[in-house]
Amino acid sequence: MIFKAVREGRPYPDHGLSPRDWSVIAPRSVRLDELTTTKKNLALDQVLGEDSTFYGDLFPHAVRWHGDTYLEDGLHRALRAALQGRHTLHVRVLDLDALGSGP
Repeated sequence: MIFKAVREGRPYPDHGLSPRDWSVIAPRSVRLDELTTTKKNLALDQVLGEDSTFYGDLFPHAVRWHGDTYLEDGLHRALRAALQGRHTLHVRVLDLDALGSGP
């Protein structure tokens, strides 16, 4: 299995971060098998497109909540990394557990 789990929807509370807010979170290396996706469907043209991140953040966004890390944005980049044989990905992780929004 590439990811820890595949689900539809976000189980964590709305964090309200804007794209600018995400940009201040330093990316860190995360193992793909530690990520739970929040989307079940993807567009194949985005997976195969070389410029799929041209208009967005270069790093996927994830949220740590109740001990799990949920891939909020960047499923296509994560899958592309897996298809290239990589086991890790640089991700911006918002840690809601550390902010007191955890269990």
